[in-house]
Amino acid sequence: MSTSSTDRLRSAAEIANYDAETDVLIAGLGCAGASAALEASDAGAAVMVAECTSGGGGTSANSGGLIYMGGGTPVQRACGFEDSAEEMFKFLMAASQPGPCEEKIALFCEHSVAHFHWLEEQGVAFKRTFWEEPGMEPPTDDCLVYSGGENCHPYDEIAHPAPRAHKPQARRAAGGFFMTKMLEAVRRRPLSILEDTRVTALVAAPDGSIEGAVVRCGSTETSIRARKGVVLATGGFILDDDMVRRYAPTLTRCNTKNATVGDDGSGIRLGMAAGGRVVRMETGEVALPTTIPNRLGRGIFVNRQGQRFINEDTYYGHIGLAALLHQDGCAWLLLDNEIFERNFVGMEPAFVEESIAELEAAAGFPAGALQATVEVYNRHARDGRDPLFHKRREMVHELAHPPFALLDSRVGSAIYATFTLGGLDTTPDGRVLDNDGAPIPGLFAAGRAAALFCGHGYPGSGISLADGSYFGRAAGRRVAAD
Repeated sequence: MSTSSTDRLRSAAEIANYDAETDVLIAGLGCAGASAALEASDAGAAVMVAECTSGGGGTSANSGGLIYMGGGTPVQRACGFEDSAEEMFKFLMAASQPGPCEEKIALFCEHSVAHFHWLEEQGVAFKRTFWEEPGMEPPTDDCLVYSGGENCHPYDEIAHPAPRAHKPQARRAAGGFFMTKMLEAVRRRPLSILEDTRVTALVAAPDGSIEGAVVRCGSTETSIRARKGVVLATGGFILDDDMVRRYAPTLTRCNTKNATVGDDGSGIRLGMAAGGRVVRMETGEVALPTTIPNRLGRGIFVNRQGQRFINEDTYYGHIGLAALLHQDGCAWLLLDNEIFERNFVGMEPAFVEESIAELEAAAGFPAGALQATVEVYNRHARDGRDPLFHKRREMVHELAHPPFALLDSRVGSAIYATFTLGGLDTTPDGRVLDNDGAPIPGLFAAGRAAALFCGHGYPGSGISLADGSYFGRAAGRRVAAD
């Protein structure tokens, strides 16, 4: 049962004496909370972290571990890729449309190489190698990968293509390894960690500034004064069904939630109770992993009318958003016998026929529609071209080898994996803004408790960890200085 906004905000007058004091109180010990704690502690502040689980790590620990960084990192240079902050900025702005935060993206790109070095200083190792299969994190301990369709239309014409997703040096998914190293770095600092402890209310002074919080561990409630401020780094809200229905109802159609217990919206609600405004709450990542491995993008995606709607070689998150938001969650992947293989989730074909006409009839497409689509596609594919959606030449394949198969990629049939991107509106240094756009003294947010810097487009795998760690650091530095 959720608490009311008055339960989530206490008046300082209600607290005769605080049970504990610190300079900085951080709610949450995932990627953003750990980064904020490290920077605040290194700036000389006394830091206390309240983590609702027994060990920290959050959703970041369950992720693939890709971290989006560019501008000429040591890994990029070692692998022979040229990149700059300017090219990285152009890509992120284009892939984040509509409505990205230009100021945050510019800062993120400008300091990306320095952020890479900072992560290595914390003990997060990156192998100087490139993995050629785009999209997912490498199954080996290799590092660099294309994760956002940077070398695909239209982005290859907007910015110089470069792979920017960096996976820490661990085999397969590296989120657990990444957060193990970050938590080891946190525990090397002279700070306090309160495990199995949840922030349940913020404490406001008469002028509206935040001077502390109330936390709960089991049945014990403790009031903590935070002399410099409170940082909310509790995660997103995909696990709060009421919030999702209210703010992002389209995401309720997705059947897979990338989340852990902290992604219940609690930090966002705390910030709202204190007067913080929220932005881009309707946005989310929508990953449709039908074309993993990426070579399955040699097939074509069609909608319920049997028409193509996207270049199939791009990032599967771009495909998922396009399918869900613009095709009402209806997508089919058409393959022929020459390119067919099981994708990484082992999807079986929904229909297999010896001709496109038979496939069209079996799946119930409008008469002649799928045949017309394939005829136009094949006519150009014979010349290695895709004038409609500009798929890369090496991915253009004439669909002429029966039998033909359709993979059911409709919402409800395929994996549509999601997490929320909206949250508290913050300045680049993490200060939470009120409804008039003014910072609330003493209140900060980072990670998915704050709105991601992108707009309605999610640029690629690794963006959330990069945003959480970079802007978590910024919040830690600022709160320590206040």
